[in-house]
Amino acid sequence: MRDTLRRIGVSETEFIRQCDASFKQGSRFNGWVNGHADDVYFHPFVMPQGWGEVDLPSAWQAQHPDIPFADLVSYQPHLCVQGCAPKQTVTPEYAAVANYGYHLDAGKFGLFLRAHCTEKLGVRYLADHVLAINSHPDGDIASLQTAANGALEGDLFIDCTGMQSLLLGKHYQVPLVSQQHVLFNDTALAIQVPYPDAHTPIAAQTSATAQSAGWIWDIGLPTRRGVGHVYARAYQSDDEAEATLRQYIRATGGPADAGAVRQIKFEPGYRQRFWQRNCVAIGLSAGFIEPLEASALALVEMSATMLADELPASRAAMDIVAARFNETFSYRWERVIDFLKLHYVLSQRRDSAYWRDQQSTIPARLRDLLTLWQHRAPTRNDFPRIEEVFPTASYQYILYGMGFRSTFRPAAPQQAALADGYFREAASLTRRMLAALPDNRSLLAHIRQHGLQAI
Repeated sequence: MRDTLRRIGVSETEFIRQCDASFKQGSRFNGWVNGHADDVYFHPFVMPQGWGEVDLPSAWQAQHPDIPFADLVSYQPHLCVQGCAPKQTVTPEYAAVANYGYHLDAGKFGLFLRAHCTEKLGVRYLADHVLAINSHPDGDIASLQTAANGALEGDLFIDCTGMQSLLLGKHYQVPLVSQQHVLFNDTALAIQVPYPDAHTPIAAQTSATAQSAGWIWDIGLPTRRGVGHVYARAYQSDDEAEATLRQYIRATGGPADAGAVRQIKFEPGYRQRFWQRNCVAIGLSAGFIEPLEASALALVEMSATMLADELPASRAAMDIVAARFNETFSYRWERVIDFLKLHYVLSQRRDSAYWRDQQSTIPARLRDLLTLWQHRAPTRNDFPRIEEVFPTASYQYILYGMGFRSTFRPAAPQQAALADGYFREAASLTRRMLAALPDNRSLLAHIRQHGLQAI
């Protein structure tokens, strides 16, 4: 998203000011391994020091098994624990000291993007209701029949109608490939939680706290927290899920009565095809699964980028591009399913049927990888695409954060020494960054008052 905003000419200063945005440097997982009080690990956004140069997991397990993997190979978990911002007040827009994404108010972001695109990028926006879809004799969509603007013709239609999937799903009848047998969660309860006061620290990461039938997200914005409970209705009633959410809010400093929750029901899965004739689905119309690891946002970015890069110049070229698009995103959705399931199958929790049943529904490809990883770390050979949704480093962060251990071959002395040098480099960077970086709230306050230097 950072690259997209920069590429389309958005001021990061104005984006942060108008969209109630804050910085995100990764994910913190609480209670996923065994549910104990000290059960915490991080999936940071930066690659490990020495990534690609040496077998870090083997050296970590042999030399420093008592230190969490991410804490040893990366400075970023330490920044998150201390609530540090990922850049300084003098760092230019979109530049980073530590890699980062955003937390934001989605409603404000939509309005902000609409204004930018219509005022600066020449986009024509029509607010209207679609009454019918008109087709050419060959099956292509000819136009959308609207209430106020009549028939809106086009060569290519992008279905952004959300979970309704009005064009791809309902008009073209492209079915949803359900993944509920793999990822059980199908409901979310969302709520906005005020801070106790204006000086409350703003979290530098998304927190995901495991529960008996799902997990709770917790993100920090400048003016409030966004909190929600993702759960499986087959294992917990709506009332039980809401009670669990409110108990979490109280336990984390929120008010006893935090207001009404918003319920979102969904069927986890993705469309059998994403591009049918002259219609391509992007976003929720293409599929949806639980918001763990923000995979839906990554897929939106990747879909829009591929469409822009490969925009067909003719109708004959469109079918070729569509076939490539469908193959690419079928692969990416399958890898997302594997990656999210990894969080569940490695858990040692057996305190509820929800966690016990996770072990019986492992996708075949993930099962094969886990067999390989019993004796070696994940490598680039396991994920051969040039652009993966989640790189190999992400699998290592989750694998070893969840307590997975491999029977590695002993490393050569020079490799062990090289790895130890990178471990020391990560520790040195940690000390320097903790001393130099402001906290999140301080940097955001500076941006609101003074802005960031434009690139």
